[in-house]
Amino acid sequence: MTSLGDDVFVLRWIGSQVEVYDARTFALQRHIRIPGLGLPSYGLAASIHYDCLYASDQQCSLCASDWLNSRIHRVDLSDSSAVKQWSVASSPAGLSVNKEHNVVVAFQEAHKLQEYTTHGTLVREISLQQVGVSWPWHAVQLSTGDYVVSHGTSPGAVSVVGVDGQVVRSYDQSQASNVGPMSYPKSLAVTKNDNILVADRSNNRILSLDSSLSSAYELVLPVDNAIQSPFGLFLDELRKRLYVGEIDGEKRVLVFDNMQL
Repeated sequence: MTSLGDDVFVLRWIGSQVEVYDARTFALQRHIRIPGLGLPSYGLAASIHYDCLYASDQQCSLCASDWLNSRIHRVDLSDSSAVKQWSVASSPAGLSVNKEHNVVVAFQEAHKLQEYTTHGTLVREISLQQVGVSWPWHAVQLSTGDYVVSHGTSPGAVSVVGVDGQVVRSYDQSQASNVGPMSYPKSLAVTKNDNILVADRSNNRILSLDSSLSSAYELVLPVDNAIQSPFGLFLDELRKRLYVGEIDGEKRVLVFDNMQL
């Protein structure tokens, strides 16, 4: 799930097309089909600079439990029939676009991050296995140039790593905090002040961490039937709006306006 201008893009992990909603009325406008997009597809990101969408594709065989053909798909929004794809490492999950307008990919089983240009040229690879960042799910570049990464495990963690792959700081179950341990944290969103929002999936909540990862609190969000398995996050700071996508329960996209973060 992501947003660009007046469009909100939603990718369901078992689908081969992106739903496009109006950000003002929330009415479904159209679908964008991505040929060859397999399941599960966990990552979606938009680039305002290149006017395009990126989607990750694990192409996993549910019977054999292996990864067949992991790819990134690029859709030109000025011509949605123009789709480019390139092969990547095993099990790509969350995507983001950084300040250099490159796409950043987190790889669960490969335990690393990769950064690509919009045309699929590898710019940087950061190995995380040796520094204890397990099952990296989503990574977003901070204003410092470091990357904040969610560990999609239980108990889970969030770490900041440098371009050299070294952990700068972490927030995990060992922290003295009244929010308790995370459980399978998934998507991240970063504010203009580098504060970090975390979709704490199995705890059914959204956490806010300060930029130093020294403190955390649970966001109090008004929603019927509570949040159910939050999975996707997108922060539209221009509208002061937070989008939360659920993967279980009612599988809703929740919209929260007037966010002061």
